[in-house]
Amino acid sequence: MNDSIHAPHKHDHDHDHGEKLQPVQKHNHGSSCCSGAAAPSLVQLSEAPTAGSRLSTFRIEAMDCPTEQTLIQNKLGKLAGVQQLEFNLINRVLGVTHDLPTTAPIIEAIKSLGMQADPIEEGIAAAAPPAKKHWWPLALSGLGALGAEVLHFTNAAPTWVIALVALVSILSGGLTTYKKGWIALKNLNLNINALMSIAVTGAVLIGQWPEAAMVMFLFTVAELIEAKSLDRARNAISGLMQMTPEQATVRQADGSWIEKDVKTIELDAIVRVRPGERIGLDGEVVSGQSTIDQAPITGESLPIEKTVGDKVFAGTINQAGSLEYKVTAAANNSTLARIIHAVEQAQGARAPTQRFVDSFSKIYTPVVFLFALGVAVIPPLFMGGIWFDWIYRALVLLVVACPCALVISTPVTIVSGLAAAARKGILIKGGVYLEGGYKLDYLALDKTGTITHGKPVQTDYLALLPNFEGRAPALAASLAGRSDHPVSLAIANAAVDKNLPVHAVDNFEALTGRGVRGEINGEVYHLGNHRLVEELGLCSPALEEKLFALEKQGKSVVLLLDKSGPLALFAVADTVKDSSREAIQQLHDLGIKTLMLTGDNTHTAQAIAAQVGIDQARGDLLPTEKLQAIEALYGKGYRVGMVGDGINDAPALARAEIGFAMAAAGTDTAIETADVALMDDDLRKIPAFIRLSRQTSSILKQNIALALVVKAIFLAVTFFGMATMWMAVFADMGVSLLVVFNGLRLLRK
Repeated sequence: MNDSIHAPHKHDHDHDHGEKLQPVQKHNHGSSCCSGAAAPSLVQLSEAPTAGSRLSTFRIEAMDCPTEQTLIQNKLGKLAGVQQLEFNLINRVLGVTHDLPTTAPIIEAIKSLGMQADPIEEGIAAAAPPAKKHWWPLALSGLGALGAEVLHFTNAAPTWVIALVALVSILSGGLTTYKKGWIALKNLNLNINALMSIAVTGAVLIGQWPEAAMVMFLFTVAELIEAKSLDRARNAISGLMQMTPEQATVRQADGSWIEKDVKTIELDAIVRVRPGERIGLDGEVVSGQSTIDQAPITGESLPIEKTVGDKVFAGTINQAGSLEYKVTAAANNSTLARIIHAVEQAQGARAPTQRFVDSFSKIYTPVVFLFALGVAVIPPLFMGGIWFDWIYRALVLLVVACPCALVISTPVTIVSGLAAAARKGILIKGGVYLEGGYKLDYLALDKTGTITHGKPVQTDYLALLPNFEGRAPALAASLAGRSDHPVSLAIANAAVDKNLPVHAVDNFEALTGRGVRGEINGEVYHLGNHRLVEELGLCSPALEEKLFALEKQGKSVVLLLDKSGPLALFAVADTVKDSSREAIQQLHDLGIKTLMLTGDNTHTAQAIAAQVGIDQARGDLLPTEKLQAIEALYGKGYRVGMVGDGINDAPALARAEIGFAMAAAGTDTAIETADVALMDDDLRKIPAFIRLSRQTSSILKQNIALALVVKAIFLAVTFFGMATMWMAVFADMGVSLLVVFNGLRLLRK
């Protein structure tokens, strides 16, 4: 924010969250999971949405991975009238923008892919519990695979018996894989199900019945374990919603209290919360006093005192006293609901590593398939090889070469990182920012409300003309009362404390970055900073000396002027947050340089910077000059982040590599537009974010390296005939599970 006095822009601080950030245009990419051809989370098809378009939403239980997402996109993309698709794999929900008279063609198209689309009448409901699956087919498959292997090695039964036992195993455990594989092949998609179906069928055709059965069984078990592991990452986000109680106690018109479903409670209703209860809705305290555990929203470790006028948030825990609060947001629009929605939407913003992996696997999969085909055909035809041996090696290659582990490593890690950050009160708006945080070289910071509390108080008053000594405070307070800038509020509050009269102000005008102007009793007065005095040509060496002495102490000086010159000066000082010093030290320990950008005077900027240990400080900056400072750092080759909490920081926040919004809890605009929103005023969350980013980047690299190295080793071993199909399954799915578990490490507390 511009720290010079101005109006009517609102400054946001601890208990006063107003307008925050202008929308910042950033890139939004897609998401990927078990397939190498993942579509973006938001897919714009060839037809543009029209005035008569409508959005229909469907729950598709089978759509939990971009393998299915790609099939659906390709299918609906050919359906006339469908204009846009929006995939939410976390909740297994598909949004379709279309101008069709009914949704029947959409449902029928999805049904042809072997999936069921259940319409959702209103909004996105909570994820339905998965259908209960019977355990006996998998058990029968395992027994059959083991039995076929034992009969084969002991020669205890003829070949047709072994084949029959193996066939029972394959059909009982692999029908779903075959069904998905056939659908994928029909749609020219070489996913894991298609490759596994080809491999098992090939093994059957060359008479390797026991091995075919064991491969299908091991693959099914690995898929089950992998699905459970992925559910943990999903539940880390969807589980946040469980923090909101289903019922709340609401006051009726006759004064009685009844329990009501939180989804039915209207705005402005009065809700009572007892000690130990969770707060059901966002609101403002109207009666009582208590301490609230806000960790689910802000990540703060200590409870926060709440009294009349303070905000409370859904999902937080009332600890001590009883409170009554007025509802300020519906259940589906609470701060917690917006956090969950933002994290879900963030799945669509792919990190650079994820985009690389998606592009790589789109080429890798068909190339490996063609390579396996060449291994099966070329040696027998041109090198005198044995058909059986080389076809078998080709089938092993198909199993081990599947890019599942490579592709699945990135989304699991990103989802885990986003969920871990949300638990700490850090809302990251996409994998691109989570992964990009470790690259920052410089962090630029606003002063007021970011490094300081943003609640300055008047510390000095000096009348420059004797006959104005008693009048100036009331005149200044009358002008300051029309502004909501913290410096103005400090002057106005000082007058209120002294019970000074307030004058009517006519023709009020805000002078952005400089001050305000207005008429009182027919006289024109200005209330503004040093810059305004210079612009009006009313400065003098004597006044400069007085200003310099106060500014050197880190105080902001505001002057009251009429057409003849300065009448009085007021000094206002802000206090530094204790967390700011620690945060700056942690940033320096991480090797990140710091720069303060403030509209306050240079002397104040230098004094505050010295208190907290900031490397450089620049004062007297307008919003465009903050942007220029960011540009200058980019020109020197630095990657720059920007921290701010006001609308005037928006240009610099938009230009920065990552824009951090402070104190975003309860503020729609900040949650919706910031790259990273810190849910409270604690600057220490930025080094925590950078450490998480570095850990995420490290895990991504570990996973990719592990997957590629194992693939390369096994491809070489397979080519020389030293690998079997079941070994290939262990190698492929084993690596997949390893990268999943490695990514889930981010969820540890």
